[in-house]
Amino acid sequence: MIKKLLIANRGEIAVRIVRACAEMGVRSVAVFAEPDRHALHVKRADEAHFIGDDPLAGYLNPRKLVKLAVETGCDALHPGYGFLSENAELAEICAERGIRFVGPSAEVIRRMGDKT
Repeated sequence: MIKKLLIANRGEIAVRIVRACAEMGVRSVAVFAEPDRHALHVKRADEAHFIGDDPLAGYLNPRKLVKLAVETGCDALHPGYGFLSENAELAEICAERGIRFVGPSAEVIRRMGDKT
């Protein structure tokens, strides 16, 4: 069972994940860049951590996100919907650091291929 989950996403997707965490008794950790400082997912999560002024540099940095998950005592990371959910590097780094990735393994993500 997951005890504490870092949500590596923003907006409505992150709000829904925060809500699901609350229903399941899982502590939620939101991340936010400067433009999202007052966003609903930041207010609703059990914890919220600043990841930088630039949203792209923060939200799309797998190493930074996993490092924060480790530092905050998370045992799992949810990539949300979109780029990170298809990022094999993120899934791989999570596995290396003992963080459960909520999604397919790095190997499966690589097999799915790059859609860009």
